[in-house]
Amino acid sequence: MPAESAPEIIRLYFSDFFEVSEAVINKYGAFNISLLSDLPLFIDPFLLFNSKKSEYQALHIEVIAYLRFLKDKSSTNQALEPGLIRALYAFPEVSQNWFGFTLVGNRGSGLGAKFANTLHQNLHRIFDDFGKESVTKGSHLEKLCLIAPGVGKDNISDFTTNLIKEYLLEYTESFTKQFIKEDLRKEFSVPRVHFNYETETWEPRTFLLPYLNSDFVLLTPKDLLAKEDTWISRHDMLSDFDMVCESVPNAQIRAQINNYFRKVLPKNATPGQKRSARADAYRKFPNLIDTYIRYKEDNGQAAVSTSSANVKVSEQLYLEQFRGLVGLLAESTAFYRLQGATYREALERAHFLKDVIENKGGHKVFYLNGKPIERESDVHILYRLTWFATPSDVSREVNDGRGPADFKISRGSADKSLVEFKLASNPHLERNLAHQTETYEKASDASQSIKVIVYFTKAELDRVLAIVERLGLAGKENIVLIDARDDNKPSGSKAS
Repeated sequence: MPAESAPEIIRLYFSDFFEVSEAVINKYGAFNISLLSDLPLFIDPFLLFNSKKSEYQALHIEVIAYLRFLKDKSSTNQALEPGLIRALYAFPEVSQNWFGFTLVGNRGSGLGAKFANTLHQNLHRIFDDFGKESVTKGSHLEKLCLIAPGVGKDNISDFTTNLIKEYLLEYTESFTKQFIKEDLRKEFSVPRVHFNYETETWEPRTFLLPYLNSDFVLLTPKDLLAKEDTWISRHDMLSDFDMVCESVPNAQIRAQINNYFRKVLPKNATPGQKRSARADAYRKFPNLIDTYIRYKEDNGQAAVSTSSANVKVSEQLYLEQFRGLVGLLAESTAFYRLQGATYREALERAHFLKDVIENKGGHKVFYLNGKPIERESDVHILYRLTWFATPSDVSREVNDGRGPADFKISRGSADKSLVEFKLASNPHLERNLAHQTETYEKASDASQSIKVIVYFTKAELDRVLAIVERLGLAGKENIVLIDARDDNKPSGSKAS
């Protein structure tokens, strides 16, 4: 195979592909998305509700108006045809905004039949006081995830994004007309943009948008984005149980709630049993859910400050630090002249990454405010960004219940290899090393695997060495350990 030349321009982000400065994107208020991998941010509908911007408040009203329309449909006691439920309730993921949870590429699962049926069956029960709330200040889509099983932040965000898609398209079109060159933009007829309440159908609209690989790209305002969870969430509702109970104004009801909670709580209860008892109390006293929502409304400014802080951290990690490491890799042109099969290419890239992290200051990319990153998914995003110049296809394996390998590297149908990229702190590391890749190889068409493990302390290194020794993996070339400690690196590092 002919040697690959180092790219003249490293294209990772919107600003790179569309030749617009990051300063312009920041001034516009948009997030400079990666166009190689989804980033783990999402639109939180509470940021629409709580915003002081009239256009955001109007968007929240539109979201609630559509939910009210669906509630009326679900209250008729008439079974809707499956096709109509799909048309009204099910939406594809808006993959063009490049946010979500896929890590590789931007194709998520969207809102399918399960979500559609759950929403249809629960709307009239959960939102029986829509528009007539006596406890909360307004209506909230997130209430669905507090009650209905299997509805998480990804569902809530996908639903919200679809319902405000017209705004995002107009927002991006305005930017496109001002800043995107003519040869990098084109008109798209976008389906399911505007809902016609007279015909009860979703209608398309046409927009001038930036395009890449035959599809358009969407920009999203930073002040709509959250990272960890929606402000109103089931996790917080259960965690804040005591505080929510204290907020109940009626002393008699408050005593009844506390008495019920103590009754269902086992002696010497485990954390899981306490969580279960709290969930039982919310089911027994459903008005307590509204009290929780009102508590979150009253503390809405904290949602704004938390969101802003998380977006800044995301920009630092995903844009500044990750770009810095890719830049260090690019200094070695050999990194982009790898020859041979996918196994050899993946192994050599892992060793190049190891060298840059251990010897050229690249370890600093793994630290935020002096502390090492804790999310394995962030390491996966970083690893994916290092594959921007390759003839191979880099994809995330589908989780079929066995537990996915992190990546499959392919070059044609006959040459495929698996790569697992793990943190040494992963409590399931030994089990993963012993079983996960081998099990997946049997179910996959890939025949070889590589395991890359990043450690941050001497204790983590000792644990990994003991594990690979027990498993008989010591000295294997496909086990690559990367030292990302910050206490043993030369002071004259090339990285800033």
